[in-house]
Amino acid sequence: MTTSQSFPVGFLWGVATAAHQVEGNNVNSDTWLLEQLPGTIFAEPSGDAIDHYHRYREDIALIASLGFTTYRFSLEWARIEPEEGQFSTAALNHYRRVLEVCHEHGLTPVVTFHHFTSPVWLLAAGGWEDAATPERFGRYCDRVTEHLGDLIGVACTLNEPNLPWLLKEIGIGGGPAESRGQVPIWAAAAEHLNIEAARVAPFQFTVSEAGFEVKLAAHHAARNAIKTRYPELMVGWTLANTDIHAAAGGEANADRIRREVNERFLEASRGDDFVGIQTYGRTVFGAEGLVHAGDGVPTNQMGEEIYPEGLEATIREAARIAEIPVIVTENGLATEDDTQRLDYLRTAVAGVASCLADGIDVRGYIAWTAFDNFEWIFGYVPKFGLIAVDRTTQERTPKPSAYWLGGVAQNNGGSLEVTDSASLLNQPA
Repeated sequence: MTTSQSFPVGFLWGVATAAHQVEGNNVNSDTWLLEQLPGTIFAEPSGDAIDHYHRYREDIALIASLGFTTYRFSLEWARIEPEEGQFSTAALNHYRRVLEVCHEHGLTPVVTFHHFTSPVWLLAAGGWEDAATPERFGRYCDRVTEHLGDLIGVACTLNEPNLPWLLKEIGIGGGPAESRGQVPIWAAAAEHLNIEAARVAPFQFTVSEAGFEVKLAAHHAARNAIKTRYPELMVGWTLANTDIHAAAGGEANADRIRREVNERFLEASRGDDFVGIQTYGRTVFGAEGLVHAGDGVPTNQMGEEIYPEGLEATIREAARIAEIPVIVTENGLATEDDTQRLDYLRTAVAGVASCLADGIDVRGYIAWTAFDNFEWIFGYVPKFGLIAVDRTTQERTPKPSAYWLGGVAQNNGGSLEVTDSASLLNQPA
């Protein structure tokens, strides 16, 4: 197969991770707590994850050796500020070393300041519905930027603030505050934290207008803190925007969900330096709600339709509504079959090229994810990684998809000969 596309000079080609999913033993985070509680919705605890906290040097070297130019990773607020107002210089210095290693290997660091997880103390204080959270988050971002800002390439404030609204529509979370005490995990969290269940508001699962306003204010506080110290640094947030389709009779429902999940967050992005788009496929809604993939439709490991064309659609939607540059900050496929992943990535990257050909300002494509890792409530079963990880030995093994996309990165999307997946299996480890 030969592909020949034109990508801008400086286009960001990368892979992504998130701290809690790869570092391991993030014991001061609210997600670690939720994993351990009776009635948890998490399939298993994160534990050691893939020990990226200690193996970051060799992991970053491996990413660079594959040909990528960018590494997106997140900072862990619970490590940096384990108790309110108490900042860990040791944790900040750890992330400074991570950034330095990125630069040593020629990788642009795309840094996410908050990727789902918060300190336990923040959850105890009302989490992402509490009016003081934006000020607290802004203070954290200021301290981080003071310590690390000179080494950050692109700054992402919040990861997928809109995700809870999408999860609600597919049947995960989303109940009103007054009913949280009826859900075992929130009742257990409230008892552990000694607060009312109605005040348990984690970032990833809370759906409310108060939550929307707090997240937007926190994003603005973070953006202001970062820009005050480094005005030239590109700052935005990243959104979980699915390509929303309507089945027969579901047009009104699809329009409502598109507005709630995608459009209002894109409108709120106006004035930022970019918006990160994170798309995995499409979601189809009928009059009664979610329409599942039918018999014979290829699906990923979570039972969702494999639909790489969704990325092009959400890039176009984002550019049209937000009216700012777009960076694809996540895109990938959960599968044990890397041939499926290769086909998916080829189609997705072609969609990015199509957007560029039409004059849309796309600044990068960052695949999810660098390594097979801890995928939140699903545990370690879903395999999104371009690099396999043996969780007994922690050995890393690049998959054919890693060599293919790394080759595309080396050529900046230019001509690349690929005969078939089998030929890629013979790449050196």
